[in-house]
Amino acid sequence: MDRRIKKNQTAIKKAFIHLIAEKEFEKITINEIAERADVNRGTVYSHYWDKYDLLDKCIEDQLIHLMESCYSANATGPFPTKIPLLRTIKEIEKNALLYKTLLSIKDVPSFRVHLSRMINNRIMEQMEENKLSLDDLGKSIFAQFMSSAIVGVIEWWFSQSKPCSAEELTERLWSLLEMNRMILVEEKGSPIAEEQNEARRSAQWGIS
Repeated sequence: MDRRIKKNQTAIKKAFIHLIAEKEFEKITINEIAERADVNRGTVYSHYWDKYDLLDKCIEDQLIHLMESCYSANATGPFPTKIPLLRTIKEIEKNALLYKTLLSIKDVPSFRVHLSRMINNRIMEQMEENKLSLDDLGKSIFAQFMSSAIVGVIEWWFSQSKPCSAEELTERLWSLLEMNRMILVEEKGSPIAEEQNEARRSAQWGIS
């Protein structure tokens, strides 16, 4: 890609994200985006059909970046592991303004939907790869539960001005997800003694 084109696209996207953080998406105009990016209106339209197309491109870029940065191609196990979850949260934290803005868009909740779908698809892929003994409906419900929980907690974390570190958030979130994973495994014929479960839960939450 020509460096000038790339520079313009970067400036336009950056200006757009800052505007979304300042005002409602529906009230943003192409003229405002162009002025903030220090380009003319025609330059914006030469790259994007309209602000909805620009929003879609911003979302697409960030999801691709998240997948490349956080999810290993050779991940194993029937569920996402703690490491990519921590990487995802830390990557989101590193670009806090961008992700907080995208997650908080009320008029067009595209990013939240796409992020949840990305995590959902990853969970489904790993369950298929590891031949988890659940029917299709069970897999779909479990993947939806997991992905919604992860995205919901990340949203809460931002809305509460990050009351804990990314590491602590990951540990606490993972302990909850792991509890549900163990329940699922037990229901499918791999029982674990209740005292072992209780000991694990106590250790995860610091209960003595």
